[in-house]
Amino acid sequence: MINFTNEELLELLSDDLPYLDLTTSLQEKSYLKAKLDIFTRDDIVVSCSEEACKIAKLLDCEVLHYLPSKSKALKSDIILSFTGTYENIHKIWRTTQLILEYSSKIATYTARMREEIEKVNPYCQLLTTRKTYPFAKKFCIKSILIGGAFVHRLNLSETILFFPNHRVIYKDDFEFYEQIGKFKIKMPEKKIVVESSSLEDSKKLLMFGVDVLQLDKMLKDDIKIIVDLRDNLYKDVKIICSGGIDINNVKEYAILGINGIVSSSMYSCGMSDFGSKITIL
Repeated sequence: MINFTNEELLELLSDDLPYLDLTTSLQEKSYLKAKLDIFTRDDIVVSCSEEACKIAKLLDCEVLHYLPSKSKALKSDIILSFTGTYENIHKIWRTTQLILEYSSKIATYTARMREEIEKVNPYCQLLTTRKTYPFAKKFCIKSILIGGAFVHRLNLSETILFFPNHRVIYKDDFEFYEQIGKFKIKMPEKKIVVESSSLEDSKKLLMFGVDVLQLDKMLKDDIKIIVDLRDNLYKDVKIICSGGIDINNVKEYAILGINGIVSSSMYSCGMSDFGSKITIL
């Protein structure tokens, strides 16, 4: 599993606490001992609670209780509880809660999307794109892994995926089709993945030996035709679908017999509804 270093967590904290907590400094009660309880107002899959604990410990707080990542928490369950000075509790209260709110929402959405797929096709994988929000790839990827998805593409350096914009250098589609075999010779350890959005183009890509066919925003009837053609003549080819697929329609695609569903929807699903309470001890 992905781990965050202390330096990364301190850098995150410094965004919210560049110098001092001006509000609590005015109260002049920093020496008091306090406890923070963070709880959920929804049923969730807990994510990144370990990172929240690390931040608490970095500011000399004692963690009393936490639910590990991948735990299923019910409404009103306490996810994290720790004690420390009143001043330090306030310094990290919002950062620890935000980590849990964002990450748990992504993990929960991902887990529920995965559950929808498994209802109709246990062999179809849920895959996520590299469209994470800026400066948060590591955080987003850890959250989807906790939710039960895998990664479609982390970056440009690890996989080969030809989009329509890669075909503009060829005089026509047939010139591109003829290159597929040459690409496979050049990169014998890599899969040649090509995105297509039309039925006829997809048929040609199967004929010319594509390893993985990514069907983007294609009509479901056409997807079924391609899946049947693959099953009859091109059994080694994997078929994945992308474009506008989210928790509301994922089951409609999974039932078609494809190998994977590519989605970015979990990165824009919002935040879990958490609450918190500070108590003076």
